[in-house]
Amino acid sequence: MPLPRILAIVLAGGQGSRLKDLTATRVKPALPVGGSYRLVDVALSNLAHSHISDVWIVEQYLPHSLNDHLAQGRPWDLDRMHGGLQVLHPFEGGPGEGFAQGNSDSLWRQRERIGAFDPELVLVLSADHLYLCDFLSVVETHTRMAAELTMVTTRTDTDPGTHAVVQSTDGWVTGFDYKPDEPDGDTVAAEIFLFDTATLLAAFDALLADRERLGDYGEDLIPWFVARGKVAEHPLDSYWMDLGTLQTYWTAHMQLLDGDGAVLDDPQWPIYTAQPQLLPARIEDGAEVADSLVSAGSTIAGTVRHSVIGPGAVVEAGAEVVDSVVLDGTRIGSGVTLVQCIVDIGAEVSRGGQRGTNSSITLIGADGKVATRDELDPASALPSSFRRSG
Repeated sequence: MPLPRILAIVLAGGQGSRLKDLTATRVKPALPVGGSYRLVDVALSNLAHSHISDVWIVEQYLPHSLNDHLAQGRPWDLDRMHGGLQVLHPFEGGPGEGFAQGNSDSLWRQRERIGAFDPELVLVLSADHLYLCDFLSVVETHTRMAAELTMVTTRTDTDPGTHAVVQSTDGWVTGFDYKPDEPDGDTVAAEIFLFDTATLLAAFDALLADRERLGDYGEDLIPWFVARGKVAEHPLDSYWMDLGTLQTYWTAHMQLLDGDGAVLDDPQWPIYTAQPQLLPARIEDGAEVADSLVSAGSTIAGTVRHSVIGPGAVVEAGAEVVDSVVLDGTRIGSGVTLVQCIVDIGAEVSRGGQRGTNSSITLIGADGKVATRDELDPASALPSSFRRSG
C-alpha cells in the first residue's frame, strides 16, 4: 500500500520555564542531551528513520538558539530541493492577536499553509521528549482503525497529573484529562498526534466558533476530537521521558549511564546531529574516569564518576564530578566537588568546595554560581521514573 502524503509539524517554540536558568538563553529543544546531541535531534532522527521528509518546525521562544543547529536539515537528509525541512518563524496575528499562546494556537496559525500543502495526514510532535518511535507504525494504526486522530500513549509510575491522562477501550480513546488533580490511571499522552487533515482543519473552525482564541491542545483541540469518538490509541512499547524539569533532565542522563534509559546508539536507529567536529576526548595522566560518558573535545585531569561530560568541557586535576551532567565548554576547577549537579554551558566553577548533595538536583548557571536547588523526589530518583511500557 502506498504511503499517504504526510506532513510532520515539530513544535519547538516553548519556553521551558520549569527548567529555570537552563532555558534562560535557549529554547528547550536546543538543550544538550547525552553529551553529543541536542533534544530536537530526537524528533528529527525519528522522522528520518520513518522516511517522513516533509517537516516543518514551528518556532517562537529564542529561535536563534535553535536555528544554527538545524543546519537547513542536512544531518537528517532534509536539505532537499522538494520538501525537506522548513523553519516557520514566529509572527503576530490570529485569534486575540499577539504571538501564539499555546500549541493549538501555533497549529491554527499554520492552517492556511497546511491547506495549501494538502497532506492526507498531519503528524504533530513536541521537540521536548526523549524516545524512539517508528512513526510509520503509528500511520498503520491510524489507517487500520480508520481514525480521525491517533494518539501515541505511554505509562508513567510518577504523578500522571503532570501530563494528559488517557483512558481507552479496545484501542479507542474514551477519556482525556489534561493535567488532572485526580488522575484516573497511569497512561498518558506522549504528545505525538497523527491527525486526518480535513478533520483537523474543520476542528479549527468549529472551536473558534464559540471562543476568542485557542490555547494548549490538551485544553481544546484534543478534547474536541475525543468527543467525536474516533481517536485511536497507539501504545509506545519503549522508553519515553519528558525532559521538562531539572529532575527529569538529570534522571534521563543517569538512566543513559545505567543502561535503562533511552537507546541513542542503536546502529539500526542512530540519533543524527549537527554537532561540530572536535578532537577525541583527552584523558590525562592521573585522571580517574568510571561509568561515564565523555564527549569529544573534553579534557579530564581530575576524577569523573557516573557522569556525563559535554563537548569541550575541562575537569582539572583535583576536581571531582559525581552523578552530574556537565554541559559544553565548562571548566571545573581544582578542589571543586560536584554531586548531582547540572552545570550550564560555558560555566567556570572554581574556588574549591562542594556543590550539590545526594538529596537534591543543583543547577549551576552559566556564571558558575549555584542557580537553584530542586529537592529530589525519592519516588522518581534512580531507578527510572518513566518505565518502558508493556
